[in-house]
Amino acid sequence: MSRILFRLTPLLAAASLFFSLVGGARGQEVLDGIAAVVNNEVVTFSQVRELVSSKEKSAKDTYKGEELVAKIKEIRLAAINDLIDRQLILQEFKSKQFQIPDYFLDERVTTIIREEFGGDRSAFIRTLAAQGFTLERFKQLEKDKIIVQEMRRQAIKGNVAISDASIAEYYKVHAEEYGTPEQLKLRTITLRRSGANEAKRKMAEEIRTKIVDGAEFGDLARMYSEDDKQEAYGDWGWIDRRTLNESLSKSAFAMKAGEVSKVIELGGSYYLLYAEAKKAATVKPLKEVHDDIEKGLMQLERQKLQADWIAKLRKKAFIKMF
Repeated sequence: MSRILFRLTPLLAAASLFFSLVGGARGQEVLDGIAAVVNNEVVTFSQVRELVSSKEKSAKDTYKGEELVAKIKEIRLAAINDLIDRQLILQEFKSKQFQIPDYFLDERVTTIIREEFGGDRSAFIRTLAAQGFTLERFKQLEKDKIIVQEMRRQAIKGNVAISDASIAEYYKVHAEEYGTPEQLKLRTITLRRSGANEAKRKMAEEIRTKIVDGAEFGDLARMYSEDDKQEAYGDWGWIDRRTLNESLSKSAFAMKAGEVSKVIELGGSYYLLYAEAKKAATVKPLKEVHDDIEKGLMQLERQKLQADWIAKLRKKAFIKMF
């Protein structure tokens, strides 16, 4: 007996059909061909083109030369494997004699036209044509998407239980992710050293003496500092240990609230640091993050179940990539 699966999905994002070979024939366009065989069906290069074009465009904006070649290969290999998995799922759907009725797809198209094209069917058809799709091709792709999503959902059907012990263990290992690191409200004065003379160091020592004697650190930073915090009276606001380079951070966080550092020489400059205030690191208790951890672990478990299901489909299939 056949069964019917229902599920609405978003409008399929159509891709351009540009696809070029990597390597010696880098500029040669491939019209079509077999990318892989999955049992008695093929995955074609045209299917790969539909899947990778937007990712390849982004890669070309980011990478160059051999790095781009390697990234394009990575994108295409991932796409072929995704299409193989999709083909296996569609074949599994057919083997179980599931069905999606035609009227459901017609209703889906009607919904898209109403919600995304203001009810203008002609505009919808023109958009499909501009993107290289016929209505029937679009409906078939939408049908395949529904099948794949529903079959993946059914593969992990049922409750995924996460024990309190697993949640507690995850919290123990990742507790710092659920808290705020130690923070410091910092002001700085920076003096750039010129050549080998010690004039700037002497100036830094004199400024520190004024601060120790009661002068406002921020006022002196506004007068003397030679960095981009001068106009802000040397104010960095609240920072953590990752804000500054390691040497300055180590010195800054070693200070107590209200303390001014000694003159620090580093990288051709002299620094004075002022710890206006400090906040200790905090970690949320387990009871506050229990549900978030549980949801995350459930998602990981569902991904594992899906991966195991796909692995089983692959194990019993004949697959050849070209």
